[in-house]
Amino acid sequence: MDSATGSLNRRALGVLEDALCDARRLGITVSSPDGAGRLVDAGVSAEGGIEAGLLLARLCLAGLGSASVTSGSLPFPGSPRIEVSVDHAVAACMASQYAGWQIAIDGFFGMGSGPMRAAYGGEDLFARIGLTEKEDEVLGILETASLPGPEVFRFIAGKIGIEPARVTLVAARTRSIAGGVQVVARSVETALHKLDTLGFDLSRVRSGLGAAPLPPPAKDDLRAIGRTNDAILYGGQVTLLVRGDDDSIREIGPRVPSSASPEHGAPFREIFERNGKDFYRIDPALFSPAEVAFWNVETGRTHRFGRVDPSVLERSFHE
Repeated sequence: MDSATGSLNRRALGVLEDALCDARRLGITVSSPDGAGRLVDAGVSAEGGIEAGLLLARLCLAGLGSASVTSGSLPFPGSPRIEVSVDHAVAACMASQYAGWQIAIDGFFGMGSGPMRAAYGGEDLFARIGLTEKEDEVLGILETASLPGPEVFRFIAGKIGIEPARVTLVAARTRSIAGGVQVVARSVETALHKLDTLGFDLSRVRSGLGAAPLPPPAKDDLRAIGRTNDAILYGGQVTLLVRGDDDSIREIGPRVPSSASPEHGAPFREIFERNGKDFYRIDPALFSPAEVAFWNVETGRTHRFGRVDPSVLERSFHE
């Protein structure tokens, strides 16, 4: 791991330990399924809330970034939004926050993020960015509709090469308040992931700032997935502090925002259903913030691409 950041897992575990002193106020619960590791429920059976969601966001970022609720203008003036700021953006967002580990075992399914991914290092992404680490205790976040049992802890521990008791998992479903907050806090991460798919050298990215509107809670996970995706696709605004030449930024910039995709323009739920409810049939160029700006810290130039679309947000948030 980057010597400037230290261990992502130890950083995240430190953030969690501090928060667990206030677990009751946060509306989260802690258990150990049949002697497995530690399970923190932040929004599956537990009530969770805004502060639990902000905690999830900080854990996803491995303690290398901040997340807060502010007032924005999308889709209406005064609407709440989630702001994120992060230095060491590749380590925080790509080696940790990106939900790149699909965990499916014995009927359980969850999207895995957090620094446990860096300890596993099994995704193709890590061959490009490096930033793996060896740790004897790890923390992961699961976006899931059900709580993981001991078999999930054993599966993750086996992939990493540690004892199940040394695995901490924090879980929330998408439709929960906490789950919604942590998904919307991924504005910077989605921009970096899009740049990676376009072949941009992520080592040029130093820091990131992002904001996206927080949608109202949905009555089911499908609608929640639609609303949280729309928050970033049509309302996400990201600024990346980068190094290097300006010509390459001008060339790649128009392909970075979500508007680069022909699927752009409809609420995500409609796009999802049009593609047979199969994420992998959706044009991958869609998954990016609405607006992306590049601040070149070496040349002092700014490049901005994309546009927000309040009309789609209004449809999505009030369907």
